[in-house]
Amino acid sequence: MDLETLAKRYEQCTMCPLHQRRTQVVMGEGNPRSLLMIVGEGPGADEDRQGRPFVGKAGQLLNKILEAAEIPRQEIFITNIVKCRPPGNRTPRDEEMNTCISILRQQFVLIRPKIIVTLGAAPTRALIDPSARITRVRGKWVRRKGVLFMPTYHPAYLLRNPSAKRESWEDFKQIRDVYKKLLNNVSRQDEHEDGEPQ
Repeated sequence: MDLETLAKRYEQCTMCPLHQRRTQVVMGEGNPRSLLMIVGEGPGADEDRQGRPFVGKAGQLLNKILEAAEIPRQEIFITNIVKCRPPGNRTPRDEEMNTCISILRQQFVLIRPKIIVTLGAAPTRALIDPSARITRVRGKWVRRKGVLFMPTYHPAYLLRNPSAKRESWEDFKQIRDVYKKLLNNVSRQDEHEDGEPQ
């Protein structure tokens, strides 16, 4: 199975009540073999309309952060913990996340990222620690089953609290450094394999 097949499987999803008011399921987008995956909370109005993650104001800020960190958006994979828009852009509820996380797990299996960045409290609680407070855990690496997790602030929070942008940028500098190191290791491995006698 690939990401396209997975998306088709869930395009009419009715597993939780969020399907009742959505326009479309927003599965995520990007490089299907990315070493870095970014997981946000849920689609907003712009995302629900366009069927793409992080295309509204928060998405534009995320693009700027990625650009400053020299991480091309098209090289990585971006998605959300829930794939349908919560009403009024509220935070996804635990039961919604617990239902939808099965889709995210299938995406993990297909993409096999080495770094997962959780944006905001909801994905941090769902993927790292149910009792996590984003203000306490942000900027600290957590390793699970060979994958590095980095919780940081959601760009929507940064738009409301511009003073937190500096902390977020410190987190993204760490993410950039580890990501580039992993990319270098992979390209060296590929060169080594290419250079082996047939």
